[in-house]
Amino acid sequence: MANEKATESDFCKPTSKLGTIQIEPEGIRDLRTGPLVYWRVFRTFVRNSLVRAMGFRANFWLECVSSVCWTVMNLVFFKIVFTYTDSIGRDTGWGENEFFVFLGTTWIITSLIQTFVMPNAQEFSELIRTGQLDFALLKPIDTQFLISFPQMVWSNLANLFLGVFLVIYSVYLLTTNAENPLPFGVGHVVLYVLFLGCGLAILYSVMIAMAATSIWLGRNQTLYTFWFYLTNFYRQPMEIYQQGFWGWALWGLFTFVVPILLVVNVPARILAEPLRPGWDERTWALAGLTVLATCVTMAIARFVFQAALASYRSASS
Repeated sequence: MANEKATESDFCKPTSKLGTIQIEPEGIRDLRTGPLVYWRVFRTFVRNSLVRAMGFRANFWLECVSSVCWTVMNLVFFKIVFTYTDSIGRDTGWGENEFFVFLGTTWIITSLIQTFVMPNAQEFSELIRTGQLDFALLKPIDTQFLISFPQMVWSNLANLFLGVFLVIYSVYLLTTNAENPLPFGVGHVVLYVLFLGCGLAILYSVMIAMAATSIWLGRNQTLYTFWFYLTNFYRQPMEIYQQGFWGWALWGLFTFVVPILLVVNVPARILAEPLRPGWDERTWALAGLTVLATCVTMAIARFVFQAALASYRSASS
């Protein structure tokens, strides 16, 4: 019996790039159904990544400063743009303060994706090449969860705080506007957070599906480059694409096929309401489409990931 317990303990505590996960032997039978186990594993990933980041503090702070400098320059650029125009796009309603709500929301979503998801998606091909994906498959926990969060780049969260500040400040200016004050309540905040979550889920699903293709391709080194090109489209209000043949084509592609235009546009509209008055039928339609797109993209990503794993051949085979 002692030898059996030792074997189970060793099975639950392998160490690799996926981190060290310690789980009591008697809890093994509940690993696939106990939600608390996923929280415990996630906390382990957080702790390990913080320890790694703080082991090189100078590098951590330099990365934070570099990230903040890029963000500030981005803000200054749009401040210059608004010295020449009153809005982004003709009759779109995205004035300076409304657009800065949009911009701050973009920073929030991008920083969270770059902190928690992007490092692990980039590492997935290396797990396949080195055979360390075998360790993830052997552990008694969902493989997609296990490979999604082991590494976290905490310096990217610097932009999160800047984004939150910019959103709060811009909403304050909109609500205190003497001529046309923006109506604002707790419900706006709740819906904003809800659709932020939907946007994050859509981006996560797209990225995990792209990363899973590494199993078929062998090595997907262009993932970050392709992701950068793709996400350039969601950094602008969707109204600017609604002009001309190619504009409408891009709008349709990135709204209904790869719905990344919904990621920032919907939560930003909830707070800024650029096309007043309030929640018109179009905004409700976009909100419903966002919820549907979240469910569909998560289901497709899960299907692609499982299909890719079915094609995986162990490094020892």
